[in-house]
Amino acid sequence: MALHVPKAPGFASMLKDGARHYSGLEEAVFRNISACKEFAKTLKTAYGPQGRNKMVINHLEKLFVTNDAATIIKELEIEHPAAKLMVLASQMQEQEIGDGTNWVIMFAGALLEGAEDLIKMGLTPTDVADGYQMALTKALQVLPTLTCWEVTDPRNLEQVTKALRTSIMSKQYGNEDFLAQLVAKACISILPDNKNNKNNKNNTSFNVDNVRVCKILGSGIHRSEVVQGMVFRRTVEGSITTKDKAKVAVYSCPFDITTTETKGTVLIHTAKELATFSRGEENKMEADVKALKEVGVTVVVAGGKIGDLALHYLNKHDIMAVRVTSKWDLRRLCKVVGAVILPKLTRPDPEEIGLCDKVFMDEIGDVPITVFRQDGVESRISTIIIRGSTDNYMDDIERAVDDAVNTFKGVCRDGRCVGGAGSTEIELSQSIEQFGVQCPGLEQYAIKKFAEALGVFPKVLADNCGIPGQEMLCNLLTAHTDGQTHAGFNCDSDRDPGNAMLVDTRANHIFDLFLTKFWALKYGSSAACQILRVDQIIMAKRAGGPKPRGMAGQDPDDD
Repeated sequence: MALHVPKAPGFASMLKDGARHYSGLEEAVFRNISACKEFAKTLKTAYGPQGRNKMVINHLEKLFVTNDAATIIKELEIEHPAAKLMVLASQMQEQEIGDGTNWVIMFAGALLEGAEDLIKMGLTPTDVADGYQMALTKALQVLPTLTCWEVTDPRNLEQVTKALRTSIMSKQYGNEDFLAQLVAKACISILPDNKNNKNNKNNTSFNVDNVRVCKILGSGIHRSEVVQGMVFRRTVEGSITTKDKAKVAVYSCPFDITTTETKGTVLIHTAKELATFSRGEENKMEADVKALKEVGVTVVVAGGKIGDLALHYLNKHDIMAVRVTSKWDLRRLCKVVGAVILPKLTRPDPEEIGLCDKVFMDEIGDVPITVFRQDGVESRISTIIIRGSTDNYMDDIERAVDDAVNTFKGVCRDGRCVGGAGSTEIELSQSIEQFGVQCPGLEQYAIKKFAEALGVFPKVLADNCGIPGQEMLCNLLTAHTDGQTHAGFNCDSDRDPGNAMLVDTRANHIFDLFLTKFWALKYGSSAACQILRVDQIIMAKRAGGPKPRGMAGQDPDDD
């Protein structure tokens, strides 16, 4: 007979067997801070134009080679609950702005690192969090005064290109000028007409989904181009390959003979019955295609299979056939041509037919493509065709393009820009440090650590370029103290020893979007304060039995 072993007294006695419970500074607060510091340290080396790539293999064994923090965070399965709070903050930044995710993680990590020192000195986590909130309020007051340039017209190609350069530079350093101009052309071309709202030029509606990316292997990045309309990586179905001033009918169903839901058996007695067996279906299909021809349809787009018999009659009546398997692409194609998706094979009404300036088949690098091009001044969807030597390289270019498109969306909301290359962070750091000196309470220590955390960014930029970070930080602080408010770190200084370590960000058009910094400060500080206010970790027992053999991270000899 087994003896009953009583549970230990305290909080653990209320939990199920297998549940874990941590409390106090050592077990909860410092444990959380340590995990978050390691997470931030991992992403530090991926920050900036010279940031190193990470090789991530996800649970499906798909390989990612990138320095884009949003992709790395998305593919990593973070288990630690405190680190998950930082991940949530970076995901909110991604949804709000689409750029600056690494900034949020690094800033939250730097704040927690400073908080650890203060807690060891004797301050309570609540005092530290309160000080960080005071510093954040001051930073958000100072930030609007640091704007050094503004996009006054989101339709001006030169202005928009300047605003997009920096967001692309962090991922595709050296190609930022070409890609920024490419993305700017694509975004400006799909802006809706704003003639009725001349007083507020920046109040422009822009949907990031209207800029589509098509990746075609081969050639180089400088062969990339923008097409007004949509590009599909597939060939046409029939023998007709080009149509000008096309009238387009879009079907979400297969363009084929309709089959009955039940099976049946047909007994054929004579040769005549055999010859006329399928004539009824042929006549029905020809009548459907004739009806399309009568209303002027010259291009048919189907969401499913296009049958051989249907293809025969489409070719006979000089109608081009295209198959698009993605429902998402079908909806976007309807936006381009102005058509209505038809759920079954019926004769479309005139208002359901779309118009397209040119539909044609082309070939880029041995890859057949079908292009729906609108030659008008404003097309509602544009496609950026990306060329590159490898799939991983094109994926990384696509991430840079996505960041730039999201930055353009931010420009349409607020065109103000602040200096990049660490200049804004240093200026904010100095203002907050002066503010901390005037505060009488214990919060002044936390405010000082907040200012130090902002100084991490130019230091990391220098470290990633192979330049002594502390020496560069001293030079940068001296320059800002002397009144050079737009001085930032020059990432080209490692390539050419003759280049100065500092650069004027305003003169060299190195700008960050005001909204990116605004929301990154908010989300990074919020995540750090939330983690600091946690004093207990209670983890329930996991559901399910033991892991099956062969799973990653388990010794095959374990039972």
